[in-house]
Amino acid sequence: MYCEKCGKQLPDDAIFCSKCGARVNGTASTSNNQQTVVQSQTQQILAPASVQELKCPSCGAPLKPQLGEMVITCEFCGASVCLNNEGWKNIDKHTMLPLKIADQDAIVAKLKEHMDRGLLRRHLEEESKMEQLSLAYIPYWVVTVSARTNFTAVSEASTVGTMAGSVALMALMGGAMGGRRGMGMGLMEGGLMGGMMGAGMGMGGNNLRSYNYDQVYNYPVVAVKDLMEYQPKDFSFRLSERAIFDVSKIPKGIKVLNGDVSEDSAKYEAKTYVDQLQSQKVHQMHHMVQKIQTQDDVTDPELVHVPVWFAKFSYKGREMSLVVDGNSGNIINSIGLETTR
Repeated sequence: MYCEKCGKQLPDDAIFCSKCGARVNGTASTSNNQQTVVQSQTQQILAPASVQELKCPSCGAPLKPQLGEMVITCEFCGASVCLNNEGWKNIDKHTMLPLKIADQDAIVAKLKEHMDRGLLRRHLEEESKMEQLSLAYIPYWVVTVSARTNFTAVSEASTVGTMAGSVALMALMGGAMGGRRGMGMGLMEGGLMGGMMGAGMGMGGNNLRSYNYDQVYNYPVVAVKDLMEYQPKDFSFRLSERAIFDVSKIPKGIKVLNGDVSEDSAKYEAKTYVDQLQSQKVHQMHHMVQKIQTQDDVTDPELVHVPVWFAKFSYKGREMSLVVDGNSGNIINSIGLETTR
């Protein structure tokens, strides 16, 4: 049977739960209603928002929220809790990405490659000084957003046809200007001007078409406010490689950060970023975009801890920062590098 309060599996003759201490009535919690018990457990509020200490829902170790923290990971067992409007609750979806680039020399090589990319930044790394290099497991809320963008734009076929027609008309005008005579000139110019105006009008509403652009994003929102400046803009982690969070698989000495961004805030941020991405991609694909509107379906987020390298350089009195995914080796974001020439 199972404890009605916390869902732990117990012997059939148990009187008290060995995990939470609740009295067991011996009749309600059987394998037939295990799913209901588990569901009630996941929805259970562990403690009110005002508490200064609560117990880990997995191992019972004390958790002491620091000022502003809204996501706490137990340093003993790796279970996580988060704060919402009702209070502290257990996080069901908590995963991690494995650390594949743990060697400092390997990450420095990645940084050099990125910094020296392009003719204008040649030898940039050689002339800069590394001020800081650190590694930590950073919490991200990964929010699945299904975006459907409706918009109108000038069709590509109409644009090409109008441009070709304008070129032909300009050629005719050149010929007419060279051989115009009296009244014939006026008639010719009038006809040409009318044709060109018609071609110009073809760029207007008559050639507008309606389009849909649908995309699904697993958008990562960094769960630490102090790291918001490094927020990924159009970056995807290798989520296919993620596994259930296991604190024992994190090398000793690497800090696991807690978060101060709530689930609801992460959903709002993800929707905002996705709307911006949709707009950017639509404008890259089409001309004269009008009446653009995006509708989003946003799901509850998953907490993913990612190994992240932080590097800071100084170059001629300026600071540059690079953030590298320790799983894939890809640059998550950079600050100051784009303006350094």
